[in-house]
Parts: sequence; C-alpha cells; structure tokens
Amino acid sequence: MIHLDDFFWFALLGGVGVAITAGPLGCFVVWRRMAYFGDSLAHSALIGVALGLALSIDTTLGVLIGCVAFAVIITLLQDQNRLATDTLLGILAHSSLALGLVAVSFQDNVRIDLMAYLFGDILAIDVTDLAWVYGGGTVALLGLAYIWRPLLALSVHADIARAEGIPVRAVRLAFTLLLAIVIAIAMKIVGVLLIVSMLIIPAATARRFAKSPEQMAFLAATVGAVAVIIGLAASLQWNTPSGPSIVSAAFALFLLGNAAGAAFNRA
Repeated sequence: MIHLDDFFWFALLGGVGVAITAGPLGCFVVWRRMAYFGDSLAHSALIGVALGLALSIDTTLGVLIGCVAFAVIITLLQDQNRLATDTLLGILAHSSLALGLVAVSFQDNVRIDLMAYLFGDILAIDVTDLAWVYGGGTVALLGLAYIWRPLLALSVHADIARAEGIPVRAVRLAFTLLLAIVIAIAMKIVGVLLIVSMLIIPAATARRFAKSPEQMAFLAATVGAVAVIIGLAASLQWNTPSGPSIVSAAFALFLLGNAAGAAFNRA
C-alpha cells in the first residue's frame, strides 16, 4: 500500500499546474510546427541554472532570465537570411546545452544534481516551487488569452495576418516569451530534456478530437493533467523516474487516442 505524504500532493499540484499551462501553449507549438524551436529554448534553461547559482538567486528566476534572453535572441535571429531556421535552431539548441553544462561545472562551491535538471525531480518540489508554477502559469495563460486571436491568425497565415495590420514580430516575440515562462516553471517538474514533450504530446493527442482551437486547448490541458496523475502513480508504484514516467504516460494516452480515433473513423 502506497502512503501518500505531503511530497506526493505537492508533486501532484505542481504537475497539474504545469499541464494546465503547457497544454494551451502546446497547441500553438503544434499548429505552428515549432517543436524544434521549443526544444532550442528549453536547452537554454541550463544557462539560466548557472546564472542563478552564480548570482545566488532562486534557480527558477535564473532560468526565467536565461530563457527570456534566449527567446529574444532566437526571435531576432530568425529574421536573418543567411542560415535556414532549422540549421540556426540546431546550432543554438546544442550549443546552449553544452554551454550550460560547462557553466554549471564551474560551480564548485555548490552541490548540483544535473540529472534533476535534465529529467526533473517533481517529488522534490516545495511551496516556493508551487508559487512559481501557479504564479508563472497564471501570467502565461493571461498573456496567451490576450494575444489569442492575433496569434491564431498568425498561425493560420502569416502574410494575411500582416496584411490585416497584426504586428507579426511583436506577437511572435510575445508568444516566445510565454514559452520561456512555461519552460522556466516546468524545468523542475519534468526537466530540460522532457519539457517540450509535455508541450507537444498532450496537444497532439487533443488535436484528433477537438472541433475548435479553444476546445483543443482545453483537451490538451486535460490530457496533460491525466498524464501527470498516471505518471506519478506509476512512479510511486514501480519506483521509476517521475519526469520520464509522466511523459511516458502522455505518450501512452497519445497512442490510445490515435487508436480510438482510428477505430471511430472506421465505424
């Protein structure tokens, strides 16, 4: 029999909070085919960790600063024509991860668990982490609600959106900054290497069943929350890593959703 202590409820609340925030933003990542973009942004989180440790500030704040700075750099560099976007993102993604690992290695006076940063440690979150998750999540969702219509128009057709007077660059930058917030608050939950999975997989699962963008956003958040519950339960039952267990649960729901959708279409 599993005894559910406070750490489990903290983990559950934190994971569900991340899922509710990541689901709607993940829909735009899927619609706009920005998976690699999100991956590049997530890899910059380790530089933020090193920054937080060097400045002796909260690690989540350091990650947020690092991700926001990286988001601005990526958005500005996208306007250049010398390199293809996927090449540029590939360079930035792996370079930022390597630089982050090197920078963290210089923190000799601090004991660092790199595995926790790479794959998350949801069972170690505390009240402060929950405050970051729900505070940052609220800001991200309010920001997304504010730019929802122009971002949706931009996702459908950028040229038409520009012709209608929508400030494309500003909307794109705003969305990138919202992604940076989500990555910063989610890092301790699922880790740098799995953050994008929680953005993409629930949204991809919801896409098959949704009949409107708003419905897809709601379903994505729901799928993510269910994946958190299943993944945490599995982690406690079989003593598996929590972050990867949550992502594995999300993948299982994706497979089930596709199977159910295919069976429904044949009926």
